[in-house]
Parts: sequence; C-alpha cells; structure tokens
Amino acid sequence: MRTFMGCCCLKKTRQKPDHEDLTVLASETPFTVNEIEALYDLFKKISSSITKDDRIHKEEFQLALFRNSSKKNLFADRVFDLFDAKRNGVIEFGEFVRSLSIFHPNAPETDKIAFAFRLYDLRQTGYIEREELKEMVLALLQESELSLSEEIVEAIVEKTLIEADLNKDGKIDMEEWGELVAKSPSILKNMTLPYLKEVTLTFPSFVIDSEAQY
Repeated sequence: MRTFMGCCCLKKTRQKPDHEDLTVLASETPFTVNEIEALYDLFKKISSSITKDDRIHKEEFQLALFRNSSKKNLFADRVFDLFDAKRNGVIEFGEFVRSLSIFHPNAPETDKIAFAFRLYDLRQTGYIEREELKEMVLALLQESELSLSEEIVEAIVEKTLIEADLNKDGKIDMEEWGELVAKSPSILKNMTLPYLKEVTLTFPSFVIDSEAQY
C-alpha cells in the first residue's frame, strides 16, 4: 500500500492514550507499550483531521489515504471496514492498533493471509468470487493510478482463478487462498510494513504534511 510509505520523526513528548490499557494492547499485538504510545500520535493526527472526536471517520481515513476526503475507492472502503471491527462507522484507537499489528513484520503469516482474504471477500460469504476479484483488481489499479485495458484485467482475473480455484467451483475459498499465497508469496507483499519495527523512532507520513518537530 503506497499510501503507508514515508516517515516523519516523532515528537519526544507524547500524550498518552486513555482508550484502552496499553499493556493489554501490547500483550495482544507485536507492539511494545512505548510503540503504542507512538502510534497514538499518528492516530491523533488522523482522527482530528476533520472531526476532533478522537475517532477516525471514513472521510478522515480517505483523506489520510488520498489527501482527498471525497475520493471514493473500493480498496479504501474495504480497509476501513476491516479496521472498523465494531462495525460502528468509526475506527477507535484499539481497533487501529490491532489492525495495524497485522502489518507488523513479526505478525503471523496466517493473520496476514486471513486479512488479505477478507479484503477480497467483499460480500463476506467466505469465498472470493470472480466479480469480487475483478472489483478489487480494478480498485487496486485505481489506488495505484494505473490503467489497464478491459482485456488485460479479464486476463489477470482468469489467470488467478485458474491458478487458485483448485476444486473448479468458480470461487476461491480460504484453503485455496492459502495455497495460492504459498505459490505466490508476493500477494502478501503489501501486508508487511517494515517501519512498524521502529515505530518509536518513525512512523508513516500518512496525513502528516508539516515539517518534523523535534
């Protein structure tokens, strides 16, 4: 996800989050308590970009991804929906930390595989069907500002289905998805964000446009 790239130095003085017990979040994720405090700086910047209510709304999430709160993109919608574990239309700090933890270099590969599968399972049926696959391919191309012909997109979808749909039922289940990832590990390349190993020193630019403050 190109939108997660880049970094900015953190302030040395941080406001501590009061949402959830930091030790609980640290025990449930690869992050330390200090790293979670650092992530709170990022969370505060995103959650106050439009509405200052200490929650990330979809418009703020889109602003963070695209610098444009009105730009619609299926990819951004799906990532937001998966971060919004409570399904209440906003991302709270605990959800933010737990969801980001999936992208940590030390997160289990099984968690990354499951998250990526859910990303493509648009209708939440437990399967990735042809139309869902095509919709996500188009959305990812749009997010990357790439344009391919309809024929090439169809060829990508067809090739993926032929390779992944082992039982030939026209859709990809979780087990088949795991097999596909095993054969093509590059599918998960965007599921690991190396900077999360040094989150106390740096974090992604994301919505940060100002100069670094020391």
